[in-house]
Amino acid sequence: MKLKTIVTFLYLCISLIAFLSFDTTPIIWSSFFVNFLLITSIAYYHLNIEKAFSPFLTSFIIFNYLFFFLAPVFQISAMNDLNFRFPNDFAFNTSSVVFANLLILIFNIVFIFSYLYFKDKKLGKNKEQATEVNFKYNTPLAILVLLVACVAIAVFNYDYLLKDISESVYIIKDESTSLLLLKKKFLFFTPLGGIVLTLKHLQMTNKINSNTFFVVLSLVIFIVLLFFFKNIFTEKRNTLGPIYIALIYLFFPKLLNSNAKFFLFMFLSMVIIFPLSSTLTHIDASLEQIFVKPSLIYESFLRFGTISGAFESLHYDAFSNIMATVEYVKLYGLSWGYQLLGVCLFFVPRSLWTTKPLSTGELIGNHLFDTTPRNFTNLSNSVVSEGFINFGFIGIVVLAIVLAYFIVKFIIWHRSEDCLKQFIAFYFAVHLMFLLRGDLTNGFSYFIGPLLSVVFLPKLLIRFIK
Repeated sequence: MKLKTIVTFLYLCISLIAFLSFDTTPIIWSSFFVNFLLITSIAYYHLNIEKAFSPFLTSFIIFNYLFFFLAPVFQISAMNDLNFRFPNDFAFNTSSVVFANLLILIFNIVFIFSYLYFKDKKLGKNKEQATEVNFKYNTPLAILVLLVACVAIAVFNYDYLLKDISESVYIIKDESTSLLLLKKKFLFFTPLGGIVLTLKHLQMTNKINSNTFFVVLSLVIFIVLLFFFKNIFTEKRNTLGPIYIALIYLFFPKLLNSNAKFFLFMFLSMVIIFPLSSTLTHIDASLEQIFVKPSLIYESFLRFGTISGAFESLHYDAFSNIMATVEYVKLYGLSWGYQLLGVCLFFVPRSLWTTKPLSTGELIGNHLFDTTPRNFTNLSNSVVSEGFINFGFIGIVVLAIVLAYFIVKFIIWHRSEDCLKQFIAFYFAVHLMFLLRGDLTNGFSYFIGPLLSVVFLPKLLIRFIK
């Protein structure tokens, strides 16, 4: 049996179960069914018609399926007279649900047609010639410089990292957001570029020499340092997932190098593995407390680890936050690009830009804090919501086109001969799940650091050495 047949069977079986248990009004049922038909059609094209490997479209499909279909269906099905609110505490309302599905439908239609257009235009006429790094002459020295830099980063941040590991991941740091981004999203990603360069150098080496032993040792040190910087006690899933899934693809590409393979991997990961991983990544206890009382892991599993519970939790609030955003726009009007300005200029400290907008997730979180029983304001906010709060329907269309354009741009990077671009492109394909869920400020800023650290920093060193 072909793998894509297994994937399709699994996809349809879970969808059938969701629809059969979906007890709601006909208009709400129909609004979800129309969106389901569209995303299923995109999935059919991706698995059966699209020949080239496109992990980006896989992530787009899986995100829509989980966050805009499966999760809200489970959430609505679980409602009763005592609980008629979504995970973000937004009250259930038929018109709001239908309108949210309409916005999602518009976004997905514009996206898929833009994706097909840009693919045909860019990939068919692309003349960009990637400049392959001169591994033969420059890489060992570049690896040495990167290695020294990584060791220095580890030494200077040793106490900080130990504290981060030993304490709960949710303890607020006494640092500015800009400094945290510099550390955790740029400096602590530096070993990734070293891993890519060392592995590529070993793959291209024809004979064993003194450089080979040095590069192998460097590879081991880079991996150890990366695990020291990025582990379940220092990061959440939205960072760990792209890192380690991209490393699986880097070391064992045949495991994930087709649309069917990657689709199955992401489908199982998001439906089973990631919900279960909440047990560790969202445990509100220090490492010392876990050693003293291991039952804390089990208690965390009961709160976060069950699969059905995960879909009904705040981690899957993307759909309900669209409705909350629409309500906010009705009350206060569109931002006319002000929210997007904060996305593009995320690196400007708030101390210098006192009127810097809040991220859209926090903005809507504050609105829900004031109008519902919710006492937690740091929420996600999907790209669909970001488009709507900025320019309404036009914003949704524009962001769908922009997203399709950059996805095709990363497809070009992924097919280039540049190993650094290849790696960061695949990393972006996995990170796309977080970017689509939002909010856009965090999704964008959390990718820029790794992009600079993995691609531009090694290239800068190699050009300097050359």
